[in-house]
Amino acid sequence: MLISTLNTSTPHLQASLLSPLALEPFPAYLVEDSPIIRANLTTTLEELCGIKVVASAESESEAITWLAQPAQHWRLAVIDLFLRPGSGIKVLAACKNRSPQQKIVVLTNYATPEIRKTCLNLGADAVFDKSSELDALIDYCNTLARSP
Repeated sequence: MLISTLNTSTPHLQASLLSPLALEPFPAYLVEDSPIIRANLTTTLEELCGIKVVASAESESEAITWLAQPAQHWRLAVIDLFLRPGSGIKVLAACKNRSPQQKIVVLTNYATPEIRKTCLNLGADAVFDKSSELDALIDYCNTLARSP
């Protein structure tokens, strides 16, 4: 086991390996109505970014209800805009009172300049196009997962 073999002359390394951030995955919530995209995104985030998808929703109402519960622990929400039923825009608008540590990313096939502006004005931290910006999403998530 790595922790038991650490040299005591490196306390900063030992402390960082034992910190809660090092032991707990970065919790994320997905709002995506396509089961295939949801499964692929879950696998990608967990395997490439060290992010743990703790729950997901297919509909606007399900997402708003889950995200509004104070007991839910999440640091990243990935929201699709077109849901069956409902809209990711309404989910995004419902998250206005989240903590500063909770980040929201919109992942959509319709990342037009107008959609990006609307999402950012509603509080999204980033907007990515599903078809052309997955690498940028992964980079963004890696940066988040490694931040304190």
